[in-house]
Amino acid sequence: MPYRRTPRVEARLSASRDRIRAAALAVVAERGYAGCSIAAVARRAGVATGSVYRHFPAKADLVAEVFRVASQREVDAFARAASLEGSAAEGIAAVIETFAGRALRAPRMAYALLAEPADPAVDAERLVFRRAYAAVLAGLIGRGIAAGELPEQNVEVSAAALVGAIGEALVGPLAVGAGRSAEPPAVGDADARTHAARRADAQTHADGRTDAQARADGLAKAQARAVGDADAQAGLMAHLITFAQRSIGAVDDDT
Repeated sequence: MPYRRTPRVEARLSASRDRIRAAALAVVAERGYAGCSIAAVARRAGVATGSVYRHFPAKADLVAEVFRVASQREVDAFARAASLEGSAAEGIAAVIETFAGRALRAPRMAYALLAEPADPAVDAERLVFRRAYAAVLAGLIGRGIAAGELPEQNVEVSAAALVGAIGEALVGPLAVGAGRSAEPPAVGDADARTHAARRADAQTHADGRTDAQARADGLAKAQARAVGDADAQAGLMAHLITFAQRSIGAVDDDT
């Protein structure tokens, strides 16, 4: 008679798989696919490497699962933004603000999802999710045409072109951002103050300034960097929105 797992065993295995998957997501968010080794995931999950292999026979299986879970979250957020009431131009702005904003807040993970070299299994999943994003945009564009807000066009081609263009425009900034913390410190953030203070301490007496002066100057520089990053991100977002709106005829070229 074949062995049948009890509900308790099934629940334990499911919980173990969920813990391993969550650990793998955290590792990829910090280190990308290159740093997502079975050993690293096992350490993060607090399990033996054999337990990881029991659920995911190969690293390819694990990273493909990570990609599916993370990408589905992004597609869901993208679709929610597209479903908000408003004009076609407003809808395009909403989905780009959602997609690009989430990506820029977590560049390491976003770069992994969009462009980081990975196993062929991940490349195959990327195609699936690119089509999912395109389908959402096609629906939005189609509604705009039906409402008389957009000119007649091939919605599938327009949607696919926008997905490709937006993703490509983000790859460079995300590649740079992937090399630093996921979110730049906000102005006045405690971490920014701590970082600035440490930098100031290291150079306190180098130029004759007092500790207070050095810390104040260091904080001002840290805040300026944070503001600069925010301004750069806002500028990129504005360009992407304008480009997308013009591409589908939601606004005039001279708007």
